[in-house]
Amino acid sequence: ALHCNRTAMAQNGTIENGLARNACPPPLPQPVKIPEIKHTKIFINNEWHTSIKGKKFPTINPATGVKICDVEEADKADVDEAVKAAKAAGQRGSEWRRMDASSRGRLLHRLADLLERERAVLATLESMDTGKPFLHAFFVDLDGSIKTLRYYAGWTDKIHGKTMPVDENFVCFTKHEPIGVCGAIIPWNFPLLMFTWKIAPALACGNTVVIKPAEQTPLTALHVGALVKEAGFPPGVVNIVPGFGPTAGAAIASHMNIDKVAFTGSTEVGQLIKAAAAKSNLKRVTLELGGKNPCIVFADSDLQLAVEETQKGSFFNQGQACTAASRVYVEEPVYDEFVRLSVERAKNIAIGDPMEPRTSHGPQIDQHQFDKILELVDSGKKEGATLECGGCAVKDRGLFIHPTIFSDVKDHMRIAKEEIFGPVQCIMKFKTQKEVIDRANSSQYGLTAAVFTRDVHCAMSVSAALEAGTVWVNCYNALHAQAPFGGFKMSGNGRELGEYALAEYTEVKAITIKLSEQLTL
Repeated sequence: ALHCNRTAMAQNGTIENGLARNACPPPLPQPVKIPEIKHTKIFINNEWHTSIKGKKFPTINPATGVKICDVEEADKADVDEAVKAAKAAGQRGSEWRRMDASSRGRLLHRLADLLERERAVLATLESMDTGKPFLHAFFVDLDGSIKTLRYYAGWTDKIHGKTMPVDENFVCFTKHEPIGVCGAIIPWNFPLLMFTWKIAPALACGNTVVIKPAEQTPLTALHVGALVKEAGFPPGVVNIVPGFGPTAGAAIASHMNIDKVAFTGSTEVGQLIKAAAAKSNLKRVTLELGGKNPCIVFADSDLQLAVEETQKGSFFNQGQACTAASRVYVEEPVYDEFVRLSVERAKNIAIGDPMEPRTSHGPQIDQHQFDKILELVDSGKKEGATLECGGCAVKDRGLFIHPTIFSDVKDHMRIAKEEIFGPVQCIMKFKTQKEVIDRANSSQYGLTAAVFTRDVHCAMSVSAALEAGTVWVNCYNALHAQAPFGGFKMSGNGRELGEYALAEYTEVKAITIKLSEQLTL
């Protein structure tokens, strides 16, 4: 089972096991039996509330099509209550504002401790709600969430301004102050990871938060609400409003008492949020949006490594990732061999029950996404790309789609231009470095890119030329809490993670003091 798990992780996401060479591997973690979902209500002021309008919505297990439970549906009125609580919690003189910076760090560490304690429960909920393999949720999503909280816990007492020399007899220094109430709207593909990416830097800087999880996947966010209270965060610091984009999401984006909004999702919705922010109170906006990410494989590269890493990029999380490696450019001399090895590897991906340890490929999130992916696959066939494997649903398995590879893909085809958000890898041929850089940069997106080569000079020059917020060399999906993440062009504005994210959650205040020229005796 451990071997199967390591194989699955090599295909779809890296895990470092940290074992000595001859050490006995630990047993694999197991999903937890959850007889009843405890937390299904709106979380405001450290209390659980029913919807003001009395509405609920179902959350569905995409692997089985069975309803998990009903969740209270937040609307504009519920968002208003959450914002009131957040604003009160952040008022000057409140417990949260008076708290030492180091004490904020201790709370974030305590929350990380509780995620560690509840790791198997949260991974089980995440797998049930999203359909992703349990072991991916346990090792990738939970690990990243815990590390993000701990990273920003360490920043709380290190956020400071500068003192600068100015003309004449003045002293001038800056302070970095919290923005205020931060709204956050997160997606369904990595619910818990995106939850921590949003709240951790916001809380480290002393803000309060109103966060809306995606309507498809609210369960882990709500479970963490209970842990926020248990950790000791004051009431109103974190508020969670499960609901739908056109209602709860729109209320956050346009709210006059929300000072900043952070959104991860589609470019189209990102444009709506930015417009709503501008039309309301010109709130600050950070956006992490779509991608059509190029991977460039040069003939001198370690071809086996390139195949493994590009498939990790293409098929991890069933292709439902903004970082998906959906445009793979391979240099002409090794093109045919790369395609052969890729098809061979894709056919060995284990599709099945997300709770089983050997599974590395689960279902798509819902029928809408399933239909969109297959429609784009059909467009690839019609426009003349060669279907090498997959290209259809798994028989009698509901929302499961076979990992799909197209070769002979041309830049004008829809599958080469549109974000598919599914398990589809498009492999294209190139001849020269200049040609492939021009083609890679021809997209409206600029989120991530990758380069595979043994030539250091080539790696550096191509990385410098690519128009993307992140460039990986001889690896893929190498995301770390310490490194900034965000996009160029229509892939978004601002940065998440790392020290760079702190600037998105603080206002800089300059204070200038006139000094007396006379000394007191």
